[in-house]
Amino acid sequence: MSKQKRPNLLLITTDQHRGDCLGCAGHPAVETPYLDQLASEGALFTKAYTAVPSCTPARSCILTGMDQWHHGRLTMAGSDALEFPATLPGELAKAGYHTQGVGKMHFFPQRRLYGFHHLVLDESSRQIGRFVSDYRTWFEERKEGLYGYRDHSVDWNSWMARPTHLPEHLHPTYWTASEGIKFIKNRDPSKPFFLWLSFARPHSPYDPLQVYWDMYADSLDIPEPVIGDWAEEFAVFNADVNAPWGRRTPKEVRRARVGYYGSITFIDHQIGRFLYELRHFAPRELANTLIIFTSDHGDMLGDHYHWRKTYAYEGSTHVPFIVRFPQHWDLPRHQVRNELVELRDIMPTLLDAAGVDIPDSVDGQSLLPLLRGETTDWRDHLQGEHTVSYGLEWGNQWVTDGRHKYVWFHHTGREFFFDLEQDPGECRNLINDPAYAERIDLLRRRLAEINERRGDPRGQDGKLVPQPQGALRLSPYYEKWKRRAEEIDHGAQP
Repeated sequence: MSKQKRPNLLLITTDQHRGDCLGCAGHPAVETPYLDQLASEGALFTKAYTAVPSCTPARSCILTGMDQWHHGRLTMAGSDALEFPATLPGELAKAGYHTQGVGKMHFFPQRRLYGFHHLVLDESSRQIGRFVSDYRTWFEERKEGLYGYRDHSVDWNSWMARPTHLPEHLHPTYWTASEGIKFIKNRDPSKPFFLWLSFARPHSPYDPLQVYWDMYADSLDIPEPVIGDWAEEFAVFNADVNAPWGRRTPKEVRRARVGYYGSITFIDHQIGRFLYELRHFAPRELANTLIIFTSDHGDMLGDHYHWRKTYAYEGSTHVPFIVRFPQHWDLPRHQVRNELVELRDIMPTLLDAAGVDIPDSVDGQSLLPLLRGETTDWRDHLQGEHTVSYGLEWGNQWVTDGRHKYVWFHHTGREFFFDLEQDPGECRNLINDPAYAERIDLLRRRLAEINERRGDPRGQDGKLVPQPQGALRLSPYYEKWKRRAEEIDHGAQP
């Protein structure tokens, strides 16, 4: 590839977007024409994961390139200002990039820049202290009637779904693309840019425009949820409209999927709108832009009677991942890659593309050698976790080699094992199948060794040790980065 001009870098993320919900990934119903085109101009990674499947810890992996032990969050916890050794926007800013974050960042504190030159935020309903998101302020100034932005009544973690009550130009999905377009037109033209364009959907509420709802309302291709032979205990009715698990009627599950799929296609079309404006405003800039598309985690969507995220199952941990190359890069297009990749790989990939040294603190690996066909030396397993999953008893750790997955619930010691090649829906728990005993033992030992190596009490003497009172939610590194922030912030005071 040419190194005469540094590429622009565009990271597009969605929130709570399942890895199977792309047209190019073979989904029977979901239409994503613009994302499919990006994949045809680069590579689709079929085995991409988020190691901690909830918003803030997953975004910490993206921000720092660290694994979860090193950035500190092992679950959805921790709201302190942190001073990491290096961040993706910080390293790019030092290297001369104009850096901007648009949409949902879910950092703490919300206005902390973490290396960005500027942030324009949509943080949904969050109001902490004096913080109000930029989208919320913008919406209140421009709404055309006596209504609020969530007067459709559907909550932020609900399985309920319905078309939005908002006109298209006031919906947060449209606003996010509009703010991205505004940055492209107002940025410093003398510098390459790094833009993190972060959509807050398809995370619930599942509230697409009516036109996108109608695309799926009568579809015969919407798949039924998969139900495991181990999931019957979750089949009880749960009246909570934000329930993380429980049986819902087939009609309710179908409506959730209609709203979710409609939200994805709405986002896809807004990505297309953004790329259209970039192409026409600065065609050479788009041609010289490396694009990565992914999500922070997935959504169970009723699979195994589960909703939302934090679980070790594929619906929660498997994410979409596309890399689109600059036009002049001499690389094979339309690649389909089956290596195990994780969100921590985004930072080293983008720094590598920019010709910026990758800091020693980064645990991820650049994907560019893979895409150039220069290496076959890649990770053979990936470990993830969520130490609290709507209750201590479902706090979990897991490890996969891409073909099999071992899941351990550290509160109770319960174990699951799935053959992902034969059973991608994880419907059969094979933990007691003697045919898999050797593989189960290998992955179990790997997980114990990872814990023991990092000083986590869940691994001792080569064995997994249950934690009946609960496991660590924050690693010791969290306190380290917190103290560094306090020292720097204190030192900066007059």
